Amino acid sequence: MKVIIPAAGYGTRMRPHTHTRPKPLVPVAGRPSLDFVLDALEPLPIEELIFIVGKMGEQMKEHVQKNYSQYESRFIEQKVMRGQADAIALAEEYVKGDLLTLFVDTLFEADLTVLSDYKEDGAMFVAEVPDPSRFGIAVEGEDGFVKKLVEKPQQPESNMAVVGLYYFKDSQWLFRAIHTLMDSGRSLKGEYYLADAIQVMIDEGAKFRAFPVSVWEDTGTWDAVLHANRYLLRGMDTAQKPYTRGSAVIIPPSFVSPDAEIECSVIGPYASISEGAIVRDSIVKNSIIGVEAFVSGATLFGSIIGERATVEGGYQTLNVGDDSTTTAANSSNLEVDETFK
Repeated sequence: MKVIIPAAGYGTRMRPHTHTRPKPLVPVAGRPSLDFVLDALEPLPIEELIFIVGKMGEQMKEHVQKNYSQYESRFIEQKVMRGQADAIALAEEYVKGDLLTLFVDTLFEADLTVLSDYKEDGAMFVAEVPDPSRFGIAVEGEDGFVKKLVEKPQQPESNMAVVGLYYFKDSQWLFRAIHTLMDSGRSLKGEYYLADAIQVMIDEGAKFRAFPVSVWEDTGTWDAVLHANRYLLRGMDTAQKPYTRGSAVIIPPSFVSPDAEIECSVIGPYASISEGAIVRDSIVKNSIIGVEAFVSGATLFGSIIGERATVEGGYQTLNVGDDSTTTAANSSNLEVDETFK
């Protein structure tokens, strides 16, 4: 099995962090979000990982080859942003047989072993959601197969949102469908979507089944990354009670790198402190502090602080990119402290 991972998007919803790195390398719970996606692939017999990357693709290549050398990997640049389907088509010459595609702005937990001896034409993974109108959804027919995919329906026929994880028994059928889609010119704002190519396959008679995921966490926006950070920390941190580290108090669930320097501070709950970071005389909760960032005399809630950034003073809710410096005024929006979702 080969795996195609489209990751060439600009990541505009995650700026300023994506000004200096690809979105899949933005950290969550102490690691790049990409790592949690690749770790989930371990049960599968993967022949090669194919990444479709953008202008900062070298960072992706360096990270994958350093940390996931057990996989053969290939990196293809998408020089013109024409959507998911176009990105996947760039890998056509390197793929034969079965194929898995997944998007890296989502974290999931699912039983991927169902694909080991899968006999149908394709599979997609879905999550039940309370408001289907916000997502692309899969609609099943009476025979149990998916009969159509609908993007953000106004009158949903289903509450099964597709999570961006698809399996194709015959990858060549997918590529033919992509060419059919692109030749038709059916796009949205100049972008061709994978769901539309899959619909071409379904209309041609392809049989797709929908399988549920037990967990689905988005990492495409600032708020979503913090939500995913909280979810991951609950599973990673086994500490039951607050504990001390030098002059600091750590409130679980939290992640504090052994290489971070924490002094006279309260960390957590739901805080991730990366390697080389320095936090002094501060309170940090529900926040992510990047590599070698410096935080002093601050109370941070719901914040993401980039690598090597400096933050000093006050009660703040910040989204600070790499190598930035801020001494912000106190925030009046204190009610953000009222809930952890």
